[in-house]
Amino acid sequence: MSIHRTCDGVTRRDVLKIGLMGGVGLSLSGYLQLSHAGQVADKSAKAGIFIDLTGGPTHLDTFDLKPDAPQEFRGDFKPIDTIVPGIRISEHLPKLAQQADKFCILRGVSHTLAAHRLGSEYVNTGTRPIASLSYPSYGSVVAKELAAPTDLPPNVAIPRASHTSGFLGVKYAPLNTNSTPRAGVPYSVRGVSLSGGSTIEEVNRRQDLLTSLDRKFRGYESDDQLLEGLDQFSKQAHAIITSKKAREAFDVSKESPAFAKAFEADNFSMSCLLAIRLVEAGVRFVTITNGGWDTHQDAFNRLKDRQLPPLDNGLAALYGGLAEKGLLDQTAVFVTGEFGRTPKVNNNGGRDHYPRCMTMLMAGGGIRGGQVIGESDEKGTAPADGHGITPDDAAASFYHALGIDHTKEYHTNTGRPITIVRDGNVIEKLFA
Repeated sequence: MSIHRTCDGVTRRDVLKIGLMGGVGLSLSGYLQLSHAGQVADKSAKAGIFIDLTGGPTHLDTFDLKPDAPQEFRGDFKPIDTIVPGIRISEHLPKLAQQADKFCILRGVSHTLAAHRLGSEYVNTGTRPIASLSYPSYGSVVAKELAAPTDLPPNVAIPRASHTSGFLGVKYAPLNTNSTPRAGVPYSVRGVSLSGGSTIEEVNRRQDLLTSLDRKFRGYESDDQLLEGLDQFSKQAHAIITSKKAREAFDVSKESPAFAKAFEADNFSMSCLLAIRLVEAGVRFVTITNGGWDTHQDAFNRLKDRQLPPLDNGLAALYGGLAEKGLLDQTAVFVTGEFGRTPKVNNNGGRDHYPRCMTMLMAGGGIRGGQVIGESDEKGTAPADGHGITPDDAAASFYHALGIDHTKEYHTNTGRPITIVRDGNVIEKLFA
């Protein structure tokens, strides 16, 4: 998958650099020492999927069209009916239109951070960024709160996550796949799959050696937090790479052809198929990063030819696939970019950064699909009620769908008390 660079030079950051363990292509001893799942929370959904549309998708050309606005605002696209009477979306999202009963559209979402990095940090955490503290991403909180099977990583990013685990520390950071699967091709992930001709027997021999060394040097690690719990994480690392379940969960070529045929061969659709396989296997959180939405010029050609078809294909197949497998009620799905785009088309045929009005999608985990919550004004310039929904509210609702109390208090390593979401409220209509 190509790396998308936004207009201010920000790229998708590789949060967790994963190294090799011996010759098996494994990142686990380092990774799992730093990514052990924490306590179990009372929850509705068993897993979450966060789809990060980096660059800032335009609300006016996707899920909040204004066909009666002047031409310089409404743009080139027309709205089409969806399967839900009264809900209309872009003509270039026809497959999603047929799945509109499965997701909720949040319109009139609003904030004030127009820079990519700050806006991304805001929507990836649900708390407005401050200079003195980095808040954790959704996946990191879920990895801490929801217990995962010992032979699966709790938090996976395809191909990489845009935000860090913040003050929770890197032990809750995601396992980055660093690539996307291809249709019909066996898929392996460094850190999970065996490579270089290694065998399970060789891995077991290495594990026996590590265990022996751990016992011998245990006395030297008592004062080192980085090494604390090494035995536990090494055992989990060993459990994952020797687990047929884990290797097969990451391999989309193992999916039945009848199910996989709904997914197109593009990177985003294949990432959505992988996300379904992972949550079905027991992974608690998957982030999919999909870039290229920074459309300052030639926006309408870029959208209809490059951006919207894969989004339409992948999201429609994701919602339909989760429902087909009986997983939609058990999986909370959140789709957003960092902001919207300017309602008025600029002189280059594009739209610029605009956080005052945007759209988000939410589904699963008790969220009622087939509805629109919130509204923007007649030109898509601001929330119709003057306030709108905040990213904090959306985050509180996402956590609520996952059975996590967004007001729960954590403590930094200096003892500073911090709530998961500082200022959000659950959007009750989502669950009505």
